Amino acid sequence: MQGGGNRMGEHQRVQICFRAESGTGFLLATSQEVRDRGSTFVASAFRAVTPAEAAAAVKHLKFVLHASKPATHEISAWRCMVLKNGCTGLGGLDDFEMKSGSQDDGESWAGGKVLKVMQSEGVIDVVIVVSRWYGGTMLGPARFAHIETCTREACRVFKRKDEMDDCIATLSTLDDILSQLREELAAFKPASDAQGSSSSTLPSSRKSKQPDYSALIETMDVNKAKRFITAREKAIDNTKKLIFRAKTVTD
Repeated sequence: MQGGGNRMGEHQRVQICFRAESGTGFLLATSQEVRDRGSTFVASAFRAVTPAEAAAAVKHLKFVLHASKPATHEISAWRCMVLKNGCTGLGGLDDFEMKSGSQDDGESWAGGKVLKVMQSEGVIDVVIVVSRWYGGTMLGPARFAHIETCTREACRVFKRKDEMDDCIATLSTLDDILSQLREELAAFKPASDAQGSSSSTLPSSRKSKQPDYSALIETMDVNKAKRFITAREKAIDNTKKLIFRAKTVTD
């Protein structure tokens, strides 16, 4: 019982540590499981902007998420773009440097394999952990192929989610701009109506409801998100033209 209590205390400590050091606190991407002769491999990706966050994420996976079914190996690698000592970030890219590393966790050379795939996929500010549950049969070089396959898939899912996050942030900004422009345009409506302009070309003064992108995020359809961005940009351009025309009428 005492051992179980110590283990629970470790779980709680890791959870608190991870939430304090990591801006996300949750798993961002996983690969499909690869199974071979009793062994199971799966890769997990966490956001990590510092090596300390990467270490916290690995502990979170090992002692919390996999606590009920510990993996034989938790092979990890990370790539983080961090500020150089004495720099503020105002100097651009020259103020930053790449910090990377890996841990084999008993599976010799495996951490380097994970890191190499991450480098080829170009992922940054992320830690990838490949968990292996040993099935009793030694796999030889095949284990490295499975580790690389899982890593590559997790990297690509992570990149899609990262790109989707950027698209949603851009859409939210464009929605705010469009809402402000429509309110500005609506302010010209009374003056335009007084001079006999058709009100059908002007939007309602009623404040528009902000779009809900939860379904889009769930589908991870980046191409659709990009089409939305193009549509918002066109709507902004058209609204600016209407504002210009409305100003011309009132002058």
